[in-house]
Formats: sequence, structure tokens, C-alpha cells
Amino acid sequence: MRSILIKILLKKFITYSTLIVLMNLMFFSCSSTQKIKQKTNVNHDYISQKLELELPIPSIAKDSLTQIVSSTEENEIVLQAILVEEFANSNIIDIKSPVADKIVENYLNSENKEPNGHCLSVSKGRFEKAYKEVYGHLHYQDLPDSMASKFYTPKQVFNLLYDSASDTYQGWRSLPEKFRGKGNAGAIAYAGMGTLVDSLGIWSGQLRPGALMQVWRYKEDYEKVVQGANVKKLDPYGHSFIFISYVCDEKNEIIGLKIADQGFQSYRPILPRDYDVWWAVNLSI
Repeated sequence: MRSILIKILLKKFITYSTLIVLMNLMFFSCSSTQKIKQKTNVNHDYISQKLELELPIPSIAKDSLTQIVSSTEENEIVLQAILVEEFANSNIIDIKSPVADKIVENYLNSENKEPNGHCLSVSKGRFEKAYKEVYGHLHYQDLPDSMASKFYTPKQVFNLLYDSASDTYQGWRSLPEKFRGKGNAGAIAYAGMGTLVDSLGIWSGQLRPGALMQVWRYKEDYEKVVQGANVKKLDPYGHSFIFISYVCDEKNEIIGLKIADQGFQSYRPILPRDYDVWWAVNLSI
């Protein structure tokens, strides 16, 4: 498999039908990784501001990832991810969601795959753009009335959950605990627009391209956010992005995720050890 990929990258003397076979192998032949490493050694997206209920995340917010890919193994992973991006064709993948399909299509066709800004703003923007292109309006119009709480409208609840806008007041704790701290995945699942996928499902191959993801570097931070915390004092590290494809090794085992974010970490595949907490949502809309 590796020699075929190298030949494709260097020579590209290959027919279109062979590319189809290659993509089918890349996307559908991955088997689950049996051992999931949960330790992380890098810093990630820094979320410490109190987020507004209606306004988008400011694009000036900064991230704090410092990652150097130096080992032979990780360099090979990066090579595989580049090949996936170069030959990916969303028409080949059965995404089973028109919005997820459109998210991936827009990403692959984009001339600027790393627009910078805040991860939350970028992931939400990609979701909203795809939703509007499919349905002709934003998702807020289709939120169920049952999402409203004693303190917030359905739109406010969606935004609070999406942004993991944790605080120590009753309002945050009035939101369903099952969906708190899960970011985009929690908000979309609570709206009935997708199905939650936990870390076990993520690393056993259950994600579909276009799934939205929220991860946390430290489990302790995630738990505090769920219960309600002053994030300015907590300074939790998390990241919000979109799943594009699985990356597999020569044994066809899942070893990483190819993602779309603002350029913060999409330059290389996400690895199991990068984060303690993983959540995703497979779209059903």
C-alpha cells in the first residue's frame, strides 16, 4: 500500500479508475485501533473568554498549539494525509447527510483551507454555510422549541452549548448535563440534527466525513466545564473542528484523523494521544 501511495505522489502516472480504487481503500478498509492512547504532550486551542449568546466568536482570538512533527512515523502519517486530501472526491463517499456532504465538498473545493481565526468561529461558519446552501436558511429556524430553557431561547441554548460557554451561574447548569462540554457535537445532537459519538466510537471507525468534533486536552478541565466553571480562571484547552477522513497504517488500522480547522492543527493528522476527551456528532440532516 505504501509503495503505491509513493508512486502516486511522485509520478501520478495512474488512471482515474485506479484513483477510485485507492480512495475506496483509504476510506473504507480501515479497521479499528485496539489500543487508544489518551496522554497528550502539546497545548491546544485556548478558550478562556466569556462568550456572547448571539454574537459569533471574535476572529482575533488566539490558539496556542506548538507541535513539531519529527519522527519517521509521524512524517509518514503526514504523507498519507496529504495523499488523502489530494485525491479525495466527495462524490465517492457515501456521507448519508446532505449537510455533511456539503461541508466536505466546500472544504475540498476551498482555495483557503486554513482561514485562521478562532476554531469555534470557523467550524460554526462551515456548518452554517453548508446548512444554508442545502436548506436555504440557517439552522436556527429549524431548532425545536423544546430546546428552550427557563433562561434562554432555543437559539441561545444552541450557541451556549456550541461554545461550551461554561459559567458558575444557574443558567449554564439549567442546560442538560448530557450535552454540556461537548461543544458543537452537544449542541447539534441536542437539536436533533445528529448522533453523538464518543471516543470509543470515534477510534473504532464510526465517524462519517463532515462530522463535527469537540475535544479537550485534559479530562479534568472538561469535567469542570460540564459542572460549571469560571473559564477565565480555569483556562481550559479545547479544540473544535470537522472530521474529513481516517488515516490508516500499513496494517489498515486507524492511526489518525484528517481534519478541517482554521489551520491550528490541520497541517497534520490528529492522533489518539493528542487529547483526553473526544466527542463528535454524525449529522443526520
